[in-house]
Amino acid sequence: MSQATVATPEVEVPSIPLRQIAPFAILFGLVALIAIFFVSTDQGATSIISGTAIHEWVHDARHLLGYPCH
Repeated sequence: MSQATVATPEVEVPSIPLRQIAPFAILFGLVALIAIFFVSTDQGATSIISGTAIHEWVHDARHLLGYPCH
């Protein structure tokens, strides 16, 4: 009996230096923090915009993330 060997190609995973990823990671982190602030804000002492507009725009997201608002 002879066994046939199949050559599998080598897959080279490119390495990305941290210096190239860091600016995008920081930008994504800041955008995420701003989004979480607006979703979690209660239009109270930490409100940037007066009124309830932001609260109404992100009302469902507040419930989805578990923030009480009523």
